[in-house]
Amino acid sequence: MRVLLAGGGSAGHTSPLLATADALRRLDPSVEITCLGTPRGLENRVVPEAGYPLELIPPVPLPRRPSGDLLRVPGRLRGAVKATMEVFDRVGPDVVVGYGGYVSMPAYLAARRRKLPLVVHEQNALPGLANKAGARIADVVAVSFPDTRLPKAQYVGLPLRRMIGALDRAAHRAEGRSFFGLDADRPTLLVTGGSQGARRLNQSVSAAAGALAEAGVQVLHVVGPNGEASPEGTGVPYTVVPFVDRMDLAYAAADLVLCRAGANSVVEAAATGLPGIFVPLPIGNGEQEHNARPVVDAGGGLLLADAALTPEWVAATVPGLATDADRLAEMGAAAAALVPRDADDRLARLVADAAARGRS
Repeated sequence: MRVLLAGGGSAGHTSPLLATADALRRLDPSVEITCLGTPRGLENRVVPEAGYPLELIPPVPLPRRPSGDLLRVPGRLRGAVKATMEVFDRVGPDVVVGYGGYVSMPAYLAARRRKLPLVVHEQNALPGLANKAGARIADVVAVSFPDTRLPKAQYVGLPLRRMIGALDRAAHRAEGRSFFGLDADRPTLLVTGGSQGARRLNQSVSAAAGALAEAGVQVLHVVGPNGEASPEGTGVPYTVVPFVDRMDLAYAAADLVLCRAGANSVVEAAATGLPGIFVPLPIGNGEQEHNARPVVDAGGGLLLADAALTPEWVAATVPGLATDADRLAEMGAAAAALVPRDADDRLARLVADAAARGRS
């Protein structure tokens, strides 16, 4: 079986792509997997590091509003589809799987032209433009949230890397805190704005370092590759790192996470039973609030508007929550009960079935 996985840009697309690739290998060790991305995305680092071949095509951004850029889309799309079909000629896939984003639309159109089975996976509760189009021509449509509105949608959940999906936080807590240079017994707040970081999160939490330290709360703060945080010195650990490859140990070290509400952030926290304070990105089509809503409604987290996240809010709210072990345990249990941990295996079986039907 030869599989082409199309997705890139941010961790929101690359993480479920790689989780699916690993699940396909477990399902069929002889599978041949090729990933399709663009020259500017995170996939250029994480896909080769994971041991999968990567083919690149030109990106085709889809403007959300009418503009001069919109007029250039048809020409860019034709060029990207042509490049994708050249990849198909080299790889010979039995099935194409797309995760949305810039790289997926050319893959969807090329798959249709070659009459290849097409599987679409949507990560967010509100689908993006590429997957709205792809779902109309796909053989299989899988979604991460049960109420996502797409044609033929099947709820499978969000594919998680095994290091996350199989994580026992309590069993790895000591290892996680040691790995990041944190105290073994202090309540711990994890702050992360996703693969690119988040300036408001960085500034608001670091400015409240004194209040957190006064309550005995230590912080593991992932600021992003170009982000920064300058907390005052308090004597209580406040570890600032640009990025984290071992997110399993970051989750294990934490008692509470303050983060954006991208699908990966929400589902990974919930699946590991980590209570979250979710601060949706205030741009886009509002998908981040929809991603967090099921977990928040179940009691597994808090939802906070971006404009409401201030140093004063952090100082007044987070120390009390981070030190309330009973409430955190209740929130974690509510979140964990909501999210399937085997979405990677479920999606891999759907992909294999689609490839088998195509060959027959």
